[in-house]
Amino acid sequence: MTSGAGVGARAEVHHRHRDVTGGWLRPAVFGAMDGLVSNFALIAGVAGGTADPKIIALAGVAGLAAGAFSMAGGEYVSVASQRELALAELEVERRELERHPEAEEDELALRYEARGVEPETAREVARQISRDPEQALAVHARAELGVDPHDLPSPVLAAGSSFLAFAVGALIPLLPYLLGVGGLWIPAVISMTALFGAGALVSLVTARSWWWSGLRQLVVGAAAATLTWGLGTLIGAAAL
Repeated sequence: MTSGAGVGARAEVHHRHRDVTGGWLRPAVFGAMDGLVSNFALIAGVAGGTADPKIIALAGVAGLAAGAFSMAGGEYVSVASQRELALAELEVERRELERHPEAEEDELALRYEARGVEPETAREVARQISRDPEQALAVHARAELGVDPHDLPSPVLAAGSSFLAFAVGALIPLLPYLLGVGGLWIPAVISMTALFGAGALVSLVTARSWWWSGLRQLVVGAAAATLTWGLGTLIGAAAL
C-alpha cells in the first residue's frame, strides 16, 4: 500500500501549462483584430476624403464583406491544401508500414533511443506499438510529419470561423454609421477601445502583460487608420 501511495503521489501534476497553440482563442482574436484594423483604416481613409456618411457606410459594408469572404476563401484553400498534403503523406506512411513493418519498427526504436531510452526498452516499446497498425501509424505520423491522423484541421470550420471573426471585428467601426451616427470621432473611439481590448486578450496566449499587448495593438491600429485618413484627405482635397 505504501509503495502504491508513493507512486500516486509522484504522478500528481503540480503545475499547469498554458495552451501554446492558442486553441480557439488565438485565431478568433487575431481574425477579429484583422477585421477591426482593416475596416477602421478603410473607413478612416474614406472619411478623410468625404463627409458623406452614406458613402462611408457603403465603403465600410463593402470592406466587411470583401474582407470576410476573402479571409474565408483563403483560409479554406490553405487548410484544404494542408489537409490533402497530410492525407497523402499519411497514405505513404501507411504503405510503408504494410510493406516494410520490420524496418518501420526499427526506425521507431531508433527514434526512442535517440531520445535517451535504453535500446532494449526502446525496441520493446516499438514492438508493442507496432502490433496495432493504426497506433503505429499515429506514432510515426506525429514523429515524422508532426500531425495527428485523428485530428486533422477542417477547411469548412477554418473558413467559417475566419469569416465570423473578421466580420465581427469589421463591424465595430462600421456600426455607428449604420446606426446613423455621423462623424469619425465616435467610431474612432470605439475602434481604439476595441483594439486595446483585443490586444489585451492576446496576452492570454503570450508572455506579455495585458497592458503592453493592448497598447501595442492600439498604436498599430491607430497608425494604420491615421495614415489612410491622411491619404484620403489628400485625395479628397485633389478632387480625384
